[in-house]
Amino acid sequence: MKKLKFICLAAFAFLYANTTFAQDKAATNYDQGFRLGFGLNGGIPTDNDYEWSLGGDVRLQYDLSKRTSLTLTTGFTNLFMGRDDLGNNVKDLGFIPAKAGFKAFVWEDQFYVLGEVGAGFAVTNGYDKTTFLWAPGIGYANKYIDLSVRYEDYHDFKTNQVALRVAYGFDL
Repeated sequence: MKKLKFICLAAFAFLYANTTFAQDKAATNYDQGFRLGFGLNGGIPTDNDYEWSLGGDVRLQYDLSKRTSLTLTTGFTNLFMGRDDLGNNVKDLGFIPAKAGFKAFVWEDQFYVLGEVGAGFAVTNGYDKTTFLWAPGIGYANKYIDLSVRYEDYHDFKTNQVALRVAYGFDL
């Protein structure tokens, strides 16, 4: 009886150690690398200063693991005409965002959460401001397509928006 217990215990220990080793081996074999994505963005500002937004972006992503990545995003966004609190027309505001972020896949390696922070540099219609911006979002990505929704706040531009991003991405 003691031999049977010893054999069962040894078999359990062997299987447990083998499973643990296999998981560690799989984690170290993941190919870290870069991805590049080109996206189109459309948004609705949540205040009354602007009516809508449209833009394009380029995102460089470095995969730390299968589920986590670092991102750098830039492009151009234009907030289209609206009215201020007094009813006066507000000129369009075009700016270049420069953001760094962290992306974490949370469900089935396709659904993710993303947080980005950075600056927005105004470049149109005589605006001469740079603003802090932050943008949390959620999305879905597969090997080539990336769809996401984000909230984006532009502190010194005194506005924010909810935006949809549709992008095509690929490995470098």
